[in-house]
Amino acid sequence: MENKSKRDEIIEVVNKLFIYTDTRQWSRLQEDVFTPIVQFDRGQEGIVGLSGTDIARLWDEGFRDLGAIHHQAGNYLVNFGHESIEADVFCYAVAYHFTKKDPVEKLREFIGQYNLHVVLTDLGWRIDSFKYTPTYRSPDAATV
Repeated sequence: MENKSKRDEIIEVVNKLFIYTDTRQWSRLQEDVFTPIVQFDRGQEGIVGLSGTDIARLWDEGFRDLGAIHHQAGNYLVNFGHESIEADVFCYAVAYHFTKKDPVEKLREFIGQYNLHVVLTDLGWRIDSFKYTPTYRSPDAATV
């Protein structure tokens, strides 16, 4: 029998966010990670409500020309809210993007932090709010 804490389950859904993005499993990202509408912080454009389908489509288009994507996340801080059925999650993450043409020469690095909010649904923990704040990116890295 598996014995996971709520904190473990929350970190697992955040890990799925990165793993499913890296492996381009867009349908699993929509089904297993996001609520139907996510408050998505688009930086200067502000916060908008996007469906998991919208997010998957944006990321699919943005990553289409890449040969590989790799996220590495950690330093998770989980703060439970109302009756422990919601939580704020903070983590650092590093992302590497490799172009299809020459992965060795065309590596882009992105380093930043994520502020996420998760809620407990009938299907398990899901992300309903997403914010990425970059702290560094390699000089030739385009914003995706």
